Amino acid sequence: MDPLRDDELGVPADFTLARDPWPLFSAWMTEATAAEPEDANAMALATADADGLPDVRMVLLKGADPRGLVFYTNVESAKGGQLARNPQAAVVLHWKSLRRQIRARGPIAPVTPEEADAYFASRHRDSRIGAIASRQSRPLADRPTLMAEVAALSERYDDGPIPRPENWTGFRIDPVQMEFWQNGDFRLHDRVRFSRDGAGWSRSRLYP
Repeated sequence: MDPLRDDELGVPADFTLARDPWPLFSAWMTEATAAEPEDANAMALATADADGLPDVRMVLLKGADPRGLVFYTNVESAKGGQLARNPQAAVVLHWKSLRRQIRARGPIAPVTPEEADAYFASRHRDSRIGAIASRQSRPLADRPTLMAEVAALSERYDDGPIPRPENWTGFRIDPVQMEFWQNGDFRLHDRVRFSRDGAGWSRSRLYP
């Protein structure tokens, strides 16, 4: 079944005519997950520092529904500090093989502790150890220093539970705008932008 033509999702064959961005987001993510060989949920996350200088890095999308887009990080990292001072962000997911991308931007807020605990517990044990060992974004003398910390933590926790550190949590972006782009021949791309309008959305088709 072609998700772009599944009436139950509320997505018309011409995606620029969709009335709500979330069914369209779900349909495109479903196709990307099936088509992309690795990390279809990778997205570029843009923030700004105290001087307004933009910063961008790749993160993984770990949740997407009408409440927003979720990613996880160390709040003491560079992006964590930037988000604390300016709790707004922009993201883009780009799938080259599908010739598509989705952009979104809006305010951010932490996920609930229960959500963060549940996701942290679902991670591989070594990833949980790594999250505790990493003083993300801070200077590191050399790799052996990091690996020694990982080894010490592995011995400390042995086969017991590994608690989520207080400085590690998730953030949810509540988009005020979402834009869907599909590559067209001779750069005649299709673009549609959804903008928050009260409890709903307004839609604008854009020139390439």
